Amino acid sequence: MFFKKKPAWHLPESEVTPYDTWLNRRQFMGAAGAAAAAAALGPDAVRAAVTGRLGGRQEPQEVGPVAFGEDLRDELNEYREITTYNNFYEFGTAKEDPARNSGGFDPEPWTVEVGGEVLKPGVYSVEDLVRPDQVEDRIYRLRCVEAWSMVIPWRGAPFRNLLTRVEPTANARFVAFETVYRPEEMPGQRRAVLDWPYVEGLRIDEAANELTFLATGVYGEDLPNQNGAPLRLVVPWKYGFKSIKSIVKITFTEEMPPTSWSISNPREYGFYANVNPEVDHPRWSQARERRIGEFQRRETLMFNGYGEQVASLYRGMDLARLY
Repeated sequence: MFFKKKPAWHLPESEVTPYDTWLNRRQFMGAAGAAAAAAALGPDAVRAAVTGRLGGRQEPQEVGPVAFGEDLRDELNEYREITTYNNFYEFGTAKEDPARNSGGFDPEPWTVEVGGEVLKPGVYSVEDLVRPDQVEDRIYRLRCVEAWSMVIPWRGAPFRNLLTRVEPTANARFVAFETVYRPEEMPGQRRAVLDWPYVEGLRIDEAANELTFLATGVYGEDLPNQNGAPLRLVVPWKYGFKSIKSIVKITFTEEMPPTSWSISNPREYGFYANVNPEVDHPRWSQARERRIGEFQRRETLMFNGYGEQVASLYRGMDLARLY
């Protein structure tokens, strides 16, 4: 049984800056009445407006929902950065390709097939899996295996809500995910870069962790195509390729499922893919990273800084061998 609670990263609706405010930053910042109203929303709302879609980068500010007790000074990446610098090989291998090549992708209508070791298999809509009354806003860092990172304000719901909905059986030890296969709309799938469709997987206790998130939006907007519309996974303590995009299939299994990068290059990409500064990629160090928008590199944190929430999942495991 999974209990809903409101930990440090939970953002109440009263602390989320309205979308109209983001789109009219000049009025928000310049009018005394609007400024007073924004102040009443709290510091998180003011920060979101200042570093939002149309704002520039400001002095670093404390972001409690991101820091999780770590001594960090993080700020949100700009909407432009989040939506124009992406890994989504279905649209091309260059960072600019997803934004450039995803305009012909149609994410509506959308359904997700849920099956395997569950008591309530079926074909679900996005609204079935991320119910409107359960939607939350969370700020998570996302760390790429290529040693760059972003801080993103996600919108969606905890994956554990889906577990409650579909009721996995006692045999369910893993969760497998599959991305949509539409080479007519996703030009990258016309090339044999990977074995399409893209597949990923988690242990079920990882999927049930409070941090694992089914995202439907960023910065209060629906997910753009290049960011995984209309439904993607966010697993913030793992490297970004674990956060599979444009999900059409979720299967609960007893055996560890195959994953695309492990199939493509098992020497470099293991099943777990936990952010670990002590385990280098065979071709580069993971000890430091570059936050998009910054010049100077920073130290990489174990589990991307979320150790308090997830380290117990791996107690007794050799994380250099099980990478």
